[in-house]
Amino acid sequence: MYCGSCFRDNALAIELLAQGHDISLVPVYTPTRTEDTNVSQRHVLFGGISVYLQHRFAMFRHGPRILDRLWDAPRVIDALAGRSVSNDPALLGSLTVSMLGGQSGVLRREFEKLMDWTRSQPVPDIVNLPNSLLISMAAPLRAALKRPVCCTLQGEELFLESLVPPYRDDALGLIRRQVSEVDQFIAVSDYCARFMSDYLKIPASRISVVPLGISLSGYGRRKPGRNGFTVGYFARVAPEKGLAVLADAFVRLARRVGDASLRLEAAGYLSDNHRPYLDGVRERLAKEGLADRFVYHGEVLRERKLEFLSSLDVMSVPATYDEPKGLSLLEAMAAGVPVVQPRRGAFTEIVERTGGGLLVEPDSPEALADGLHALWQDRARREALGRDGAAGVAAHYSIDRSARRLVEVYEAAIRN
Repeated sequence: MYCGSCFRDNALAIELLAQGHDISLVPVYTPTRTEDTNVSQRHVLFGGISVYLQHRFAMFRHGPRILDRLWDAPRVIDALAGRSVSNDPALLGSLTVSMLGGQSGVLRREFEKLMDWTRSQPVPDIVNLPNSLLISMAAPLRAALKRPVCCTLQGEELFLESLVPPYRDDALGLIRRQVSEVDQFIAVSDYCARFMSDYLKIPASRISVVPLGISLSGYGRRKPGRNGFTVGYFARVAPEKGLAVLADAFVRLARRVGDASLRLEAAGYLSDNHRPYLDGVRERLAKEGLADRFVYHGEVLRERKLEFLSSLDVMSVPATYDEPKGLSLLEAMAAGVPVVQPRRGAFTEIVERTGGGLLVEPDSPEALADGLHALWQDRARREALGRDGAAGVAAHYSIDRSARRLVEVYEAAIRN
């Protein structure tokens, strides 16, 4: 699927390259999918097929590596990954624990391949792991390269909390025990830094905040004067992202205003196991006679995304958990679209810092409907929030600003 974390890392790599740095972006498990030019290497570390086979079957942990070269070929991984491979945390607990077990566990062969690969590469000044689920790479990389290792924190707690017993506690314990192997952690928001410090038992002094950043190329403000009022949702379609909450709020809004030009439009990745969830949203709207007011556009990439966002009057992703990122909010506000968000997680700091929307009580369709109604009835306020949001994103959340802050963190880690 298209993953927000991969988008962030690829965008940062593009910007760092543009600023004159040498960057090697190396995929883990599978090749990455991005909407911009993909600057990652074709070589995949810990190829997903090899990892799975070695985890499940002892016979694949030994023997000639010629088979590994077959399994690890990006074309082979892509072919298999396109066949509805599950990323459901409830099904991946034992595999997660095996990976976190590191070089002394059942995936020792993959860690040996990692060391062989590092010997074939130029020695970097610093290594940055993309999330704490890969923290078992920190110790061997540090030992082999004699260079500092950073680890980004960008929402992996949602995955960890979805693991079934005993894997959740086992995984958390393994991560916490390896915190000392990382020189500096990098959080994508102030909220993320506070939460993960407590969650993973990381001293606050060892977490630096590098706010998200987006490329502002191609973004333009929504042109006023369009008929009707369109509420948008732009995120993965899953219960925790809150499309059903937004649908309930939309029903309440429609009852209040009785306006036939109201529309609810959604876009984002939909996995097979969440199709019944989307069907439930459709049924809820149909019962209220609003079936024809809802459109699901599927996954949308750069050009279609910009077109989708520019068609909205307001956007909301009322997540039912404390979201540490909020990338889609930045994209909407960069397009001049105000947001109405629950006051939770990183949403609070993003909206307050940019001034690009309203904050409402979490988990309350009624409060969300109030926020949407406030912008429906006050076009001038809506447009002012849109202008402020676009200016706030440019001032605080550009990819240039994010990359320069990241370099500051890297330089401090190297000095220390």
